[in-house]
Amino acid sequence: MEKERVKEREPAQIGGGEDYESMLKIRAAKRDRARTGKIVIKGKELPWRQSRMGYTKRYLDWHGEGDTAAENWTVFIKDMKIHSGKHRHQGGIQLFVVEGEGYTVVDGEKVNWEKWDLIVFPVKPNGCEHQHFSKVDGQSAKWMAFRYHPLAGVLGNLFEHVEDSIDWKEKNQAAG
Repeated sequence: MEKERVKEREPAQIGGGEDYESMLKIRAAKRDRARTGKIVIKGKELPWRQSRMGYTKRYLDWHGEGDTAAENWTVFIKDMKIHSGKHRHQGGIQLFVVEGEGYTVVDGEKVNWEKWDLIVFPVKPNGCEHQHFSKVDGQSAKWMAFRYHPLAGVLGNLFEHVEDSIDWKEKNQAAG
């Protein structure tokens, strides 16, 4: 019986080579961005956009904008005049109420909130299914969301869309 020789792998170079140089360049670019990036994001310069989840104004979006001093954050305002869409994601996200009154149904439990309140989603297996409502139909209830993506990555980045906002449904029914 013939023996087959298998070539052993050469040991990886630790601390050298092109991977290390690339990493140094990436870290230098991140440092420069933190030092010289935009510090103030003007809300009046940002558009409101309709999506399946409702009316949204995005301040920071972790996958695209690279001109701010902060990275890896998503920050946006959601305006509900009736209700948002429904979705499920892992906790670790915070919502700061900036206008109006409303409530959020989290895993079937209704939680009331009003201006200046902070909504904190728990971290738990399979995330939290939730939907947001204005307390008075037709009146704005707005909150600002803060999501730090390295934390979301560690928690599994779970995100599942369950139901569209009523505004999205009405817009698409009118267009169809």
